Amino acid sequence: MSDLLPFAVTARDGAARAGRLDTAHGAALTPAFMPVGTAATVKAAHPEAVAASGAEIILANTYHLMLRPGAERLARLGGLHRFMNWSGPILTDSGGFQVMSLASLREIGEDGVAFRSHLDGSRHDLSPERCIEIQHLLGADIAMVLDECTPFPATEAEAGHSMRLSLRWAARCRAAYRERPGHGLFGIVQGSVYPTLRSESAAGLRAIGFDGYALGGLAVGESGAQRLAMIEHAVPELPPERPRYLMGVGKPQDIVAAVARGIDLFDCVLPTRSGRNGQAFSRHGPINLRNARHAEDPRPLDQHCACPACRRYSRAYLHHLVVAKEILAAMLLTQHNLHYYGALMRDLRMAIRAGDLAAFVTRFEGEQAAGDIPPL
Repeated sequence: MSDLLPFAVTARDGAARAGRLDTAHGAALTPAFMPVGTAATVKAAHPEAVAASGAEIILANTYHLMLRPGAERLARLGGLHRFMNWSGPILTDSGGFQVMSLASLREIGEDGVAFRSHLDGSRHDLSPERCIEIQHLLGADIAMVLDECTPFPATEAEAGHSMRLSLRWAARCRAAYRERPGHGLFGIVQGSVYPTLRSESAAGLRAIGFDGYALGGLAVGESGAQRLAMIEHAVPELPPERPRYLMGVGKPQDIVAAVARGIDLFDCVLPTRSGRNGQAFSRHGPINLRNARHAEDPRPLDQHCACPACRRYSRAYLHHLVVAKEILAAMLLTQHNLHYYGALMRDLRMAIRAGDLAAFVTRFEGEQAAGDIPPL
């Protein structure tokens, strides 16, 4: 595969690495967290707020955008970047997760997925070739292959059948993909919690050749220990010169653990969904703003945070907004959570460059275990 999506590892600390991914719409420093903009928007945050949080790359959802407003319409309007006023890189997932989560609405076969829209019941056929065409029409910097996200639990035979179908789809996606400078296609390693299947999947994807490699089918119900075991097993089997993406994992402690094991990219709805539900992340763990103990607390969420919620508002005010169900609560807490994630990734990159990751992890775990500081 030609190197049309440059990626350079600039520092290492054990298995962890810091790097730079150069796309048609700019660079993203890694390790990086990608806020999720499912329907061409990061919920409760305008693009300037997302960029101000430190996010350089975001994720959008192929399945949802193909249904509304439609890939061809987006192409006529100048592509996804222009449509949503985001000038940085965009990664689009393939719709594979919806293949799992909307199981009652779809049928899977060798040719792809036939499903009925959750919006209006209309029938759609999503083949590997159509999946790639949609992402091309969207103008994604990074496209993902169509895969079946194997549900958990699954027997080894079930997981093997699913993984091999995903491999055949991956080969078809690669054949259909149109290479362009600054754009790339990622393969997705499947195999549930079975090491031999993960090895088979990784080997098959390497043989096809991709610009990056993701670990899929995790964070779907397996234990944290099982997830870490799969990461530790799969990472050494992926090309060291290409970026590695752990799909759908977003708890801060899980991100830190995965970075230490060599993962470069992450996405998750957790910071934005939590913000809409009154939960803020902090160096001392999650803070539930619904809790009455914040009602008269004049302190900021985090005195070390520079986001608008922490600079300008008290916990008491944020608590009031949350219990009053004001839209501003979702906006401020979402912005805070994105700032927290942005700072976490920046600190991880700095620790790797300084060769200080082990000490950073120890501090991080200690602060998280200590919990939120109670009001005076």
